[in-house]
Order: sequence, then C-alpha cells, then structure tokens
Amino acid sequence: MALTGLEIYKQLPKKNCGECGPPTCLAFAMALAGGKASLDSCPYVSDAARAALDSAAAPPIAKVVVGSGDTVIELGDETELFRHDKKFYHETAVAFLVSDTLGEAELSDKVAEINQLAFHRVGLEYRIQMVAIKNDSGNPETFKNAVQTVASNTGLALALISENPEAISQALGPVASRKPLVSAATEANWEQMVAAVKDSGCALAVKAAGLDNLAALVEKITGAGYKQLVLDPMPDSVSRAVADFTQIRRLAIKKKFRPFGYPLIAFTQAEDPLEEVTEAAAYVAKYASVVVLKTTDRAALLPLLTLRQNIYTDPQVPIQVEEGIHEVGTPNENSPVYVTTNFSLTYYSVEGEVEGSRIPSHIISVNTDGLSVMTSYADGKFEAEKIAETMKKYGIEAKVKHRNIVIPGGVAVIKGKLEELTGWKVIVGPREASGIAAFAKSQFA
Repeated sequence: MALTGLEIYKQLPKKNCGECGPPTCLAFAMALAGGKASLDSCPYVSDAARAALDSAAAPPIAKVVVGSGDTVIELGDETELFRHDKKFYHETAVAFLVSDTLGEAELSDKVAEINQLAFHRVGLEYRIQMVAIKNDSGNPETFKNAVQTVASNTGLALALISENPEAISQALGPVASRKPLVSAATEANWEQMVAAVKDSGCALAVKAAGLDNLAALVEKITGAGYKQLVLDPMPDSVSRAVADFTQIRRLAIKKKFRPFGYPLIAFTQAEDPLEEVTEAAAYVAKYASVVVLKTTDRAALLPLLTLRQNIYTDPQVPIQVEEGIHEVGTPNENSPVYVTTNFSLTYYSVEGEVEGSRIPSHIISVNTDGLSVMTSYADGKFEAEKIAETMKKYGIEAKVKHRNIVIPGGVAVIKGKLEELTGWKVIVGPREASGIAAFAKSQFA
C-alpha cells in the first residue's frame, strides 16, 4: 500500500534545502506521495530510507523498456490521469502485425514496406516503432525462422506474439539482445513464459479476460519476482477497451493499485483500414502504451500519428521552430522576405504556401514563445520593435539588396511603426496563409 506524505516525510533528511525542487522536505514528501516527484531528486536520502520508500518512489505506471540501442522504447512511467494536469511522457508505440505463415520473400517485402512508414509534418518526423511477428502457424521452428527474417530486415523494435512457451523460447534466443516484447503470459502458461524471458529481462505481456482475473495473474507473476510487464485485459470491443483501460489507469494512479501499475497493450480487430485506425485512435487516447495494427495504409496512418503527436505534446509548451531566417528553395539577393511567428503550425503553414508559389524566398521567424500571429500580437510579442530587432539580429539586410518585407495581413496596424524603425518598405500580405501563393505571384513573379 502507498505511503502517505507524512509517512514519507519521516524518512527524509529534513534539510529543507530545496535542491529537489520543492522548497521544503514536507512539500517534496507530498509530491512524492502523489506520484509527482522522484526520490532520485533528493541528494541526501539515506540507503535505509530509500529502501523504505521504494513503493512510494515508484511511478504509478512502471517504466518498461522494449528494444535496444537507437530503437529503444520506454513504455509507461506515467503519473497523470488527465493530460492537462501535467503531461504524458512516453508516446504510444505503434506496431505492425506480420504473420509467420508468410513466405520469406513476402515477409521481407512486408517488412521493407513497414520500414518506409515515416511522415514529415510541421517540421516533425512521425515514425512507427515496432514490428510484431505472430505465430499463426503454431509451429515453433516456422516462428523462429520468421522472427529471424524480420530481425535481419529491420532495425525497429520487435514483438513476439505467441502463447506457446516453446515457440517463444526458440524464437527469442537469437534476438534476445534486442529486448523484444513477448506476448503473452496467460493463466495456463505463465510459469513457462516467465522462465522463457527471465534470463533476457524482456518485457512480458500478461493477458487475462476481466480486470479481476488480470490483477490476480499479475500478482502471481510479480510474486514470482518478474516485474517487466505489459497488461492486456483482452477487451471484446472498443467500448470495453476504453472502459477497461480507463479503470486500470485510474486505479493505478488514484488508488496506487500496484497490479495495474504497468503499461497497456491493445490489438486492433477491424479489417477496414479506416475503421482499424479509428479503433487505434481510441486506444491511443485512452492510455495504451502499445497499439498493434494490421494495416500499413499510409493515408490511414498519418491522422493516427498526428493524433498521437498532439496527445503527447506538453499542452503548456507550444511547438516552436527556431528563431531566425529560413530559406525556401534557393533564394538570392532579389528574393522576397516574409515575416511570421515561430509557432510551428503557423510557420509551416506559411512555408508550405511560399513553397507552393514556386518563388524562392526568405522567411523570418520571430520568437513569440510559440504563439500564433494574432495571439502573440495581442500579447505584445509580435510588434514592430520585436520584428525590427529580429531583422537586425540575423542580418537580413546583408542577404537581399532590396528593402521590402511582407507582414501578415492581420497585423497591418504595425506597418507604419516597422517602416519607421527599419527604413524598409512594409508590404501587407494576406490575413491567411492560404492566400500567400496567389499574393506572391501577383507581387513577385
């Protein structure tokens, strides 16, 4: 059972040094009890106290590591039920299912297709993380060969899907150093599955229908000393999954119920790609740490990965691009100069439209702490003085021989002041980025 803040406080050094973040040891103890802090933040805690506080120091959702090297994936290690309370830390890992019944050439082609599933949007790269190999054949040797084929054709993390301990043991041996996720331990096989993964330390998915049965099985496995776990409550519908995942997360965070303090895995069931991705979106939104899909349809996947990015972005820190002068195409001394904010969505909307005009240009992004044009103007962060300062700071006058700059139409009111401060001619552009292409062709073509 989790310790209270006062019980934790009794074990702390009571220096009130503030080096842990909170100003006093009591405040730190309360944060620790609420899962909002880590015991590692205190440089003076004794070994004896650390042992006594182990339960309280552990995050409500344990951290489980899958993969190795550059493809390592951290699952769990979460402290919040609601994203707006703080943030979610480790984004849902997206895995793609392949069957061991595929021929070697077909399997290699499928993995090559999965390797190419990367997307670029608003300056960010969206990638998938895992390939899941399923033992549909029921044959351990066939499964082992399929796992080796996949492993030799991708650097992505692996998941081995089989309830046959012998198949897992044979397939795991050659790839154990890559720390694959193994699924799944059940009531019938958990002792053999734990034995199969124990030496490698690989994450083990635990599967049982119903939350009571799942909790009981987790307690058996943790009682046997294995705690690198991922949970699968085996929901029979999307609505059941959302209800179960929410209840598991709530019990882990609010009630500190340790059997549910592990990451979650979900498998999509729909056959239509759009329906499958819609199903996966529900799992991403409701706490799944791993989602296993069948479809590799790029058009269907991009919205899912965009949703994931939005959910796992700190809601209190807007996505920003670097302040400075950016080039679109290969601009020269006669190329147009645009100015906008460093809010990522705003900047890349402008950049995309400038690129669409096919006129090489310079774009100055002003540091507005990641606020959009009208928001930053209202907040006093996108005014003539700030723009003039940025123009001078990055030496735009040395890059072009003309003295013309385009500002967003929504802040036309700063035109006079900016001309006074810089001596440049200020051209008022369109209010919306969508109007830039036509504007550029009329002004600069």
